[in-house]
Amino acid sequence: MRMRSLHERAARIALRGEGGPRGRAAMADFRLGEGGDGIERAEAFFPSHGFSLHRHDTYAIGLTVAGVQTFHYRGRQRYCRPGQCHILHPDEAHDGAAAAEGGFRYRIVYIDPALIQRAIGGRPLPFLAEPVLDLAPAQRRLLDAAWEMEESIDALGQAELVAAVAEFLEAHSSPRPRRREPLRLAALERVRAAIAAAPTVPHRASDLEREAGLDRWTLARQFRAAFGTSPTRFRTLRQLDRARALLKRGTPLAEAALEVGFADQCHMTRHFKRAYGLSPGRWVASLSARAD
Repeated sequence: MRMRSLHERAARIALRGEGGPRGRAAMADFRLGEGGDGIERAEAFFPSHGFSLHRHDTYAIGLTVAGVQTFHYRGRQRYCRPGQCHILHPDEAHDGAAAAEGGFRYRIVYIDPALIQRAIGGRPLPFLAEPVLDLAPAQRRLLDAAWEMEESIDALGQAELVAAVAEFLEAHSSPRPRRREPLRLAALERVRAAIAAAPTVPHRASDLEREAGLDRWTLARQFRAAFGTSPTRFRTLRQLDRARALLKRGTPLAEAALEVGFADQCHMTRHFKRAYGLSPGRWVASLSARAD
């Protein structure tokens, strides 16, 4: 599984927020929970602005705990109130901020779409047109394990959690036209694994065609249907995984950018902000705050 761990242990990160009404700096708070292979959990509080427009290649399934959060998603401004769930599809741009004074707090789980794909047996990934949902008690019980910050996830727990999330996603997904072609999942998995194994160098379309036994147009179309993003975007996110690992070890930004295959530091910064909603410099600063 390709996701790099951000949760070796639960941690609190103090991030410098925007000034309060009297010019005092408010403090955001971010805590990483117990995770597993392909699964990350977090809890965050933001007093005002949360994060800039960005997109990632995982499902993001959040629960607002306190306050009201607002975000732009698929051309509309959305609001998620306490007890409501928000679900973001892989590769969909979104931001986040408080909709009222007092900030907002939420718990969230990020799940590798490949896990969902295995649970649904090769069908296209579920897509929810409306990202904010009220949860019935039975639905809340179904998803509670996803937001359990302190509970470790073993192989069985991973399967149970992913199966529950996949069931929920498919139950609420928008109807889609029937596909005329079945997904070539084994071939797509080979391509995905090849890119993940060597993300620092570009992969020629002809090489991926041979790996999959598919022409490049079918490959691009089916890869997105299976995993929610394009092969090129998947490669960029794996470059950023490696960059974050280097930055955590203290590697300078410019050096990390070149080592993972970006043209320069500016090139890496653009992609970093698009993926995580903050610059690599701010991300490194948050790690320093945690160490303090």
